[in-house]
Amino acid sequence: MSSFKLPDISSLSTLPTLERATVLDALFEPCEALHTLSLDLLHTQKFDSYHDLVASVGVQLTDLAESPSTSDTEWLDKILGAHPRLGAKKVDSAQSQAEQAQLNTGGEEEARKLKELNEEYEKAFPGLIYV
Repeated sequence: MSSFKLPDISSLSTLPTLERATVLDALFEPCEALHTLSLDLLHTQKFDSYHDLVASVGVQLTDLAESPSTSDTEWLDKILGAHPRLGAKKVDSAQSQAEQAQLNTGGEEEARKLKELNEEYEKAFPGLIYV
């Protein structure tokens, strides 16, 4: 488990780009597409809380989802696709490691069922991850 601790929200806009990216990675999943979308937001906007920051990123994601542009939809798919498959053994973020640890307690039968559900979902919705 990572020892990363979120910095004080008031310091966020003054942090170097790499540190702001690390904050995004801790709150969401490590994802270059999300960095491209949201790093500037963390630099230019002041937030009263991390809840407010997450809500602002949510607005950005909603804007992508509601856009008629195919490239915006593809961009959103890249961000959503950064989440690991349920039951995955190797995950990047500490939050996902905790989530997966809760899922990986049912033994081989549960792992087989999660794999089956992942495959079924991804066949029905190409490019998206079952989460």
